[in-house]
Amino acid sequence: MAKHRNLLIVVADGEHARFVRVAPDNALHTERSLDSTTAHKRSSELASDRPGASLHSDASARHAATPRQDPHALAKQDFAHALATQVSEAASEFDELVLVAPAHCLNEIRARLGTDAAGKLVGTLAKDLVKTPDHELQPHLHEWVHPVVRAR
Repeated sequence: MAKHRNLLIVVADGEHARFVRVAPDNALHTERSLDSTTAHKRSSELASDRPGASLHSDASARHAATPRQDPHALAKQDFAHALATQVSEAASEFDELVLVAPAHCLNEIRARLGTDAAGKLVGTLAKDLVKTPDHELQPHLHEWVHPVVRAR
């Protein structure tokens, strides 16, 4: 009998992540899920509604400073970094890793993976599949996971 692969598939976006494993019959099963604590918050709850003000040294007028980044974009970046940290800390629990996420999120996660986890990365897919049920993931992951084999 063939040895069962110890493959971890991380399916994520900027606010949600699933750790998916392959069963002996090649069926995919979510092992655990993570959700960002900021996923459903309004911008006003993430940062001040009003931009800060600056004062020019040669004038008495104040000018509103434009925010440098959208609070939601920063929250998504923070979530991707935290996810990469969790995957890196769990590197001893898998032999191969596949990352599935939209391109911007995928790049953030890959950039923050630790050396061990990055060395086990066998593939990436730049696609948002976080809401795709487990049983519908296989066609997207056919490069790394063979079709389900049911006993007769």
